[in-house]
Amino acid sequence: MTISSLKVAVLGLAATLAAAAANAAEIKVISSVGVKAALEQLKPHFEGATEHKLVITYGTAVPLKRQIDAGETFDVVILTPAMLEDLTKQGKIAPDSKADVAKVGIGVAIRAGAAKPDLGTPESFKQALLDAKSIAYAKEGQSTAILVRIFERLGIAEELKAKTVLETRSGLAAANVVEGKAELAFTLISEILPISGAELAGPLPPALQSHVVFTAGVAPGTKDAPAAKSFIDFFKAPAALPVLKTAGMEPG
Repeated sequence: MTISSLKVAVLGLAATLAAAAANAAEIKVISSVGVKAALEQLKPHFEGATEHKLVITYGTAVPLKRQIDAGETFDVVILTPAMLEDLTKQGKIAPDSKADVAKVGIGVAIRAGAAKPDLGTPESFKQALLDAKSIAYAKEGQSTAILVRIFERLGIAEELKAKTVLETRSGLAAANVVEGKAELAFTLISEILPISGAELAGPLPPALQSHVVFTAGVAPGTKDAPAAKSFIDFFKAPAALPVLKTAGMEPG
C-alpha cells in the first residue's frame, strides 16, 4: 500500500477515534520488536488522526517481560498471549483490554543475491541446514524455542551447535547474513524484511511452520485508558491490514 492510499484508509478511522482525541495523550507502549515494522508505519497515521503521541520501546519479548515483572510501567504492552496471560494474573493488564493484533511465521534469511536454499520440504530444509557453514538465530526470541524443537525433531540439534551464532541484539538475527557471520539466519519474517542487505529466502516448510501471535493489553492503572484502547483498536482496524501484509504479518 502506498503512503497516500494508507492516508485515505486511515481517514475512515478518524470519526471513531475523535472522542478519544478530545484530550490528547502520551501513550507509553512496550512492544516486541516482532511488530516494529508495522508499528513504525502506523504510528504517524494514528498520531495524525488522534493527536495522541506514541512513545514506543521495542525489544525482544523475553527481556521485556522481565523488565515489566521488575516494575517497568506502561500504558500498552504488545507481547505473546502467554506473557499477557501471566501479566493479567499479576494484575498488570486489564483483562477486558486484551486483543490479538497480529501473527507472523518464521522465515529464513540469506545475504541479498545469494543462492536460495530449497525450503520446500522438511527433508530439503534439513539438508540446507546441514550444508550451511554457519547459521544464526536469536538467543532469546519468540522464534527460538520453536526452532530448537524443530532442530531436535529433525535429529540435527547437536550437529548445529558448533556452527550456530546466537544473536543478542534485539531484532537483528537476520543482520548476521549481511555481516558475514552466518550463511543462514532464522527469525520472524517481520524481522527479516526491514534488514538492508538481507533477503527472505522463504518461510519454513509448511509441515514445520509455526506462527507467533502478538497480543496487546492496557495497564489497569493508566490515566489515559480510552486513548490506550483506541490505539489497540487502530492496530486491529481493516485499514491496518495492508500495512501488516507489507510487514510480512497477518491479522491476529
